[in-house]
Amino acid sequence: MFRTDLLEGKRILVTGGGSGLGKSIAHRYLELGAELVICGRRADVLEATAAELRAATGGAVSIESCDVRDAARVEAMMESIWRSGPLDVLVNNAAANFIARTERLSPRAVDAVLGIVLHGSFYCTIAAGKRWIEAKRGGVVLSVATTPSFTGSAFTAPSAAAKAGIVAMTRSLAVEWGPHGIRLNAVAPGLFPTAGAWERLYPPGSQVEPQELSIPLRRFGAHEELANLFAYLAAHESSYITGDLIVMDGGRWMQGVGGPSVRAMQDWSDPQWESMRKK
Repeated sequence: MFRTDLLEGKRILVTGGGSGLGKSIAHRYLELGAELVICGRRADVLEATAAELRAATGGAVSIESCDVRDAARVEAMMESIWRSGPLDVLVNNAAANFIARTERLSPRAVDAVLGIVLHGSFYCTIAAGKRWIEAKRGGVVLSVATTPSFTGSAFTAPSAAAKAGIVAMTRSLAVEWGPHGIRLNAVAPGLFPTAGAWERLYPPGSQVEPQELSIPLRRFGAHEELANLFAYLAAHESSYITGDLIVMDGGRWMQGVGGPSVRAMQDWSDPQWESMRKK
């Protein structure tokens, strides 16, 4: 579908690129000729992923160990990256989420989600944006949002709020930074199964019907489908798209996102919730 050199000459940072959807997006960028930087909190995971991606694509991959919740560490990471050349694209993918009764959440639990999703995305975006503006060069910021950013989501309220903040950031800065040649867009993926997040968000007993039935297209998304969208949005060919939120969920949100899950969890007993809290 795409030229193999579509992203040649572009240097791209994917936060949370060591696993899950971030890893799949990173793999596609390498296939299309980009030079890649992945960051995350666990150096061992990043190193294993980088080795795997190099072996699979022959592409150039470097790693940065960084907790995006820490603004000082984000700034240090960007300084380290820029020493060997500027970024062209930033992908805000790092995230945290879990199901819980909101009234039982501690401030620390709320901050665990807001810190990574909202604060981390802001810190990375500002750190990249100010460097692009100072250098008088353009750039692209792509952020992973969710459909709950505009529908809300029971039992994952901090994530829904944080993702809504990311959409607001995207639209605000698309206008503010547009004259500098900087584009920002967000993508709201639907159900693209990943090992870690899937188990936390959809544990046994949380569904009253097969999840595919919540999707008009009656299937889960394939990682390569999402990665292709991120490739297009990173490429010059999408250079007139900015400030947008693109939903890629097979029509799920229009059918009532989260409905079956919420109906089941509304009737959970205290022991069921306690079991989830301990996971």
